[in-house]
Amino acid sequence: MSRIYNFSAGPATLPLVCLEEARDQLVDYKGAGFSIMEASHRGKEYDAVHNQAIENLKTLMRVPDGYEVLLLQGGATTQFAMIPMNLLGADQTADYVNCGAWAKKAIKEAGSVGRVNIAGDTAADIPTRMPANGALQLSDDAAYLHITSNETIGGNQYMDFPHSPAPLVADMSSDILSRKLDVNDFGLIYAGAQKNLGPSGLAVVILRSELAERVPDNVPNIFKYSTHIAANSMSNTPPCFGIYMLSLTTQWMIDRGGVEAMQAINERKAAKLYDAIDGSDFFTGTAVPEYRSAMNVTFRLANQDLEPLFIAEAAEQGMAGLKGHRSVGGIRASIYNAFPENGVEALVAFMQDFAEKNG
Repeated sequence: MSRIYNFSAGPATLPLVCLEEARDQLVDYKGAGFSIMEASHRGKEYDAVHNQAIENLKTLMRVPDGYEVLLLQGGATTQFAMIPMNLLGADQTADYVNCGAWAKKAIKEAGSVGRVNIAGDTAADIPTRMPANGALQLSDDAAYLHITSNETIGGNQYMDFPHSPAPLVADMSSDILSRKLDVNDFGLIYAGAQKNLGPSGLAVVILRSELAERVPDNVPNIFKYSTHIAANSMSNTPPCFGIYMLSLTTQWMIDRGGVEAMQAINERKAAKLYDAIDGSDFFTGTAVPEYRSAMNVTFRLANQDLEPLFIAEAAEQGMAGLKGHRSVGGIRASIYNAFPENGVEALVAFMQDFAEKNG
């Protein structure tokens, strides 16, 4: 078997040891005689997996009392609608920060539910950045303030989260568990699994318990957080295999030293790439330095006509997924928690060699 370096923005690289364990248990899960994909979600085998995944998340994020951890279907995009359906009451306004493509999608969904105030807007800024926290135009008595902590396409990331009298709601799909944070600072955190947690189709939601009580009566039960809290995220059949992989991946993080250890590795990986970009006039970063993402490193070549060749030759050397998003072009190296450090070093060596040949 030959594994490439997969720089894809998501679905993304998973820890190899977790994939190998899943492979070894795929047909016969721990001697049960069936796959975990075939196990009843009410049976003891899956029940243990489900609860272990939740406990691992609580351990890694130091989730305090008064918060709930939910494992839901549909990924983060479904949460774009569920959040305003649950938290945005009639005659209320929700504040949203528009910092890129994913924030725009969240804003559009919220606008179909209720009133939205754009508290800050840097979506069109080049180089990409986040709005300055002190410049946000917040509503009086907002239902919540929504941010996207890391924009996967633009490569811009919050280093310091904004403060608001309203509960802070954060889409952390691209950087959950990549760095330390205090859950108490947030009313709700959510993330699609396919970047740092596991396969696609699963969303993790961590919310302050009292917020679930806001939901209007006319919201269908399946879209109420309170429904899923009462049923421990099993009011309907959960995405069992995705949660199994989440359990393996979070245990892998715990075994490596938790979020603190992941942050140190992530910062080191990102620094190597940004040093290579800044150390040559052949490359230019596309995000303002103080907002550069440690998860999605985006850059352009000085001669943009060479970018297709750069991507093609990198692929020939076993480095895939470097093409920037179709809406912005350029190069994007996504280096989430599971992405190996030697893969970053291989890319840096390739960049230096390519610049020497084509500069």
